[in-house]
Amino acid sequence: MDTLELGLKGKVAIVTGGSEGLGRAAVERFARSGARVAACARRKDVLERALDDIRKATGAEILPVVADVSQAAGCDSVVAAAIRQFGGVDILLNNAGTSAGAGFEQVTDEAWHADLELKLMAAVRMCRLVIPHMKRHGGGRIINVVNTGGKAPRAQGLPTSVSRAAGINLTKSLANEYAADRILVNAICIGLVKSAQMARRAKDGDLEAHYRELGKRVPVGRVAEAAEFADLVAFLASERAAFITGTAINFDGGISPVV
Repeated sequence: MDTLELGLKGKVAIVTGGSEGLGRAAVERFARSGARVAACARRKDVLERALDDIRKATGAEILPVVADVSQAAGCDSVVAAAIRQFGGVDILLNNAGTSAGAGFEQVTDEAWHADLELKLMAAVRMCRLVIPHMKRHGGGRIINVVNTGGKAPRAQGLPTSVSRAAGINLTKSLANEYAADRILVNAICIGLVKSAQMARRAKDGDLEAHYRELGKRVPVGRVAEAAEFADLVAFLASERAAFITGTAINFDGGISPVV
């Protein structure tokens, strides 16, 4: 059977939030495709354990970087470490983020600032740092992980829905500005995907029952696997996606009311 060759071998990818869930799945997918990966997270033990497991399974060159990308210094350290280790960067996956949803009157200024720093400004800073390297290298791929609330906000979904909408706008703005430099920028709007964050919300520790119940809300009848998300990331990062830029793809099993 023919396989879809993605052309990722030897590419350099940076993945933020790479220790668990979606980020870890993306790191593993890149590693299995022959890419070299710099992955960052805040918790050193969790990050190094995850990357050691992936390294043993794939034999790939993976660089752990302990950093908080909600801070400018953390973004600087991640990109500097990747450049120092690999000499350049071809792919950036802005994945770091947490789920935060509350009613408008309950969200404090501090919560607004923290959410925007982590979900918007981290992506802004990471993009600003890698784009010069991508331009010198003749192109690159940037993928911003947002969620469906950025397109169709629900009640009591603040501040996440606002920061994710800004991430979609950032995606389109950068795609328009850097298309001539062969830097392609896309967003993935995630719905219900198995992740460490989602697992922590399981009642009584019954994770499978938790996922089954959530799956009833999804038109396709189930929650997505993190590996399925990683496959989409790998495709968007690949040469096979060379005509795709400035789009925000719903990865949600049909749950979003908007396209």
